[in-house]
Amino acid sequence: QGISLTLLPRPIPWARADVEVTIESQPMDSFAGQIEAAMDQIKTWLGNRQIVVLASNQARRMLEILTEYGISGIALDDAPFNDSQSPIIDSVLVANCPLRTGYKLIDAGFVVLTDSEIFGAPRLHRARKTSHEGIPISSVLDLKEGDYVVHISHGIGFYRGITRLKTGDVEREYLLLEYAQNDKLYVPSDQIDRVQKYIGGEGVPPTVHRLGGSEWMRTTARVKKAVQEMARELVELYAWRQALGGHSFSPDTPWQQEMESAFPFNETPDQLGAIHDVKADLEITKPMDRLICGDVGYGKTEVAIRAAFKVVSDGKQVAILCPTTVLAQQHFNTFSERLAAFPINIELLSRFRTTKEQKATVEGVKFGTVDIVIGTHRLLSKDVEFKDLGLMVVDEEQRIGVKHKEKLKQMRKTVDALTMTATPIPRTLHMSLSGIRDMSIINDPPEGRMPIKTIVKEAEASAVREAIVRELDRGGQVFFVHNRVENIGHVADQVQKLVPYARLDTGHGQMPESELERVMMDFYEHKFDVLVCTTIIESGLDIPNANTIIVNDADKLGLAQLYQLRGRVGRSDRQAYAYLLYRPDKMLTEVAEKRLDAIREFTDFGSGYRIAMRDLEIRGAGNLLGAEQSGQMAAVGFDLYCRLLNEAVKELRGEEVEEIQLPPVELPLDAFIPQGYISTEAQRILFYKKMAAVKSVADVQAVQDELEDRFGDPPRAVWNMLAMIRLRLRCYELGIASISMFRNQVQVNFGPGVRLAPGLCNELMKTHRRHWFQPDKLAINPSSHRIISEVEDMIDALAGAFKKMGAKVG
Repeated sequence: QGISLTLLPRPIPWARADVEVTIESQPMDSFAGQIEAAMDQIKTWLGNRQIVVLASNQARRMLEILTEYGISGIALDDAPFNDSQSPIIDSVLVANCPLRTGYKLIDAGFVVLTDSEIFGAPRLHRARKTSHEGIPISSVLDLKEGDYVVHISHGIGFYRGITRLKTGDVEREYLLLEYAQNDKLYVPSDQIDRVQKYIGGEGVPPTVHRLGGSEWMRTTARVKKAVQEMARELVELYAWRQALGGHSFSPDTPWQQEMESAFPFNETPDQLGAIHDVKADLEITKPMDRLICGDVGYGKTEVAIRAAFKVVSDGKQVAILCPTTVLAQQHFNTFSERLAAFPINIELLSRFRTTKEQKATVEGVKFGTVDIVIGTHRLLSKDVEFKDLGLMVVDEEQRIGVKHKEKLKQMRKTVDALTMTATPIPRTLHMSLSGIRDMSIINDPPEGRMPIKTIVKEAEASAVREAIVRELDRGGQVFFVHNRVENIGHVADQVQKLVPYARLDTGHGQMPESELERVMMDFYEHKFDVLVCTTIIESGLDIPNANTIIVNDADKLGLAQLYQLRGRVGRSDRQAYAYLLYRPDKMLTEVAEKRLDAIREFTDFGSGYRIAMRDLEIRGAGNLLGAEQSGQMAAVGFDLYCRLLNEAVKELRGEEVEEIQLPPVELPLDAFIPQGYISTEAQRILFYKKMAAVKSVADVQAVQDELEDRFGDPPRAVWNMLAMIRLRLRCYELGIASISMFRNQVQVNFGPGVRLAPGLCNELMKTHRRHWFQPDKLAINPSSHRIISEVEDMIDALAGAFKKMGAKVG
């Protein structure tokens, strides 16, 4: 478009400063990493007497590239201009200037290129939508009456709601839990941290225990032993790696920056964090063993590409191990495309290659002419020898056989290893595992990704046809899921009749593996439009062009399965659709109806992650930790398993496992959150949980500030709760075991190792005549209307006396 320019003395000093002209500007062509093509065009411009400016973030590297192609380049700061001279127009002017895009001023004979045109497509900077997952869905906040719960001391029971009990004139709130044979347990609100919602495998009800029985103790002991064995195995492997040492890779080169600049998308914050973690691991001598977790399409492969490039730049080889031939082919295509501009030899080792091609690749790996080899478990065969392997990348390790995992384990002792998985990892499991595994989690959806529109409705031929036609009209592809192999051919025929011109094929788990791989590869390459299949596609290829999925008899599938299936679409910046169909004449069960309602409700990214957490915690952790550990987790519930794992890791690392148990303080005061102050039960439980979790006076103040900010000035019963929590923290510091009422006196009992010397007892009795002191306890006679403040004053006086007299505090 036409733009108006006023030519100033700089940066074009030979023009008159007072001349205003209108000239045509045009957008600059993109060379998308094709360096040779860009250099040829620059030679043409210079030959046509055009002024060429390269505005780059890496000016030094640009000058090197120009020299490699025989083009003269001058750093703009060094250009020999003055107001009387003409410019040197047989050289390219290189400016260290981060412009976003270039342009051409044809009439002025002036062109500007940037990194975006030379190395890759321009990146659009949009405000990112962030999704806050908030309270983990496994927390007690999500309790509903009738849910299974786990009490750390008493086992698995049912949650029966919050109940208020009155003892004398004092009111408190309790969680009511029901166990086998109608046993009931009232859990005080200040012990709510001992209760968690039970998270287990869908459709598998847990064993409900009896109060006081020994079964729960035996179960927790068994799980604790299994957890310790797993943690010990991992810690031993890490000790091996630490002792043997590895290769320390060089910092990023200009070529690395050049390759990364060609990435055509904006990296997400989580993706950048993972890239930073991996590079930091590679640059130290300890062999890397990092796990990258992120949904398909969230950018894990780009992390692997950058790691591989860094390793190859140091002259070492990279092996990428995939569970299926189709996935290996997809990775081969991606790596080849991203690294096409660089002298890197990438080969594929799989059944898709002929025997002759495989033999040539194996030889290339052995003699070092192959830099990156991508393949299935064939890579672990005895005949595959690496000249100098520097990095092993493993995609979806849980889908690789036990025998091959053992070989991987041996390789990991000396070779840097990067493992990628699409299994979502809950934060609590991440924290428990992070002591023994290096992990990076990519939860941010890529820029431009839209939530999947989910439609739950009766199965009608017209609706199916409309959904397929709409997708085909925009050049897309469709998954049609029917999870019964015996009549999948008949269903495929019906779908074909609905849309006769659609190219259609079928895929299911009972097909020969090679035939199934052929079907999936053909679908990936868009050789047909509609794939009628079973849930075998639940975890598999990333097919950005497939953005409609139709699930037949969706009411028969579990929530986790539905979530995974829906995740097959929506991998691009197109709007994706998921149709969950059920038979028109069928009465849905209550469970099936709730399941379909849930999947329809949780459509945005934050909620989608929450629903994944709800149903994939057990299965996902089973994928990561193995089938046996998945069973152990189901026996005690997800949260307690994580707690036991955390303790096992700390013990093995020689760290002290200390659980702070604040002493009980029982005073005749109302201490609860009234319904009139916080109306919803879930929010009241949340704040009870926050109060139970405090570890310092600052934590108590933070809870108080949040209450005041959200709900206003707390009523007396809430003030009493906060005051008693502060008192319990003070007692813990001083070694006081408990505070309770006995015959109108407040009894303060000291813990083991805390005693008042006779002289100190006499000293305190002189200054506090209304109170009674003994070596192991004291009795306070408070005024009923200010009991809490009098007890606080006495505890402060006791602390001062301890400090002054040097009393022993255990």
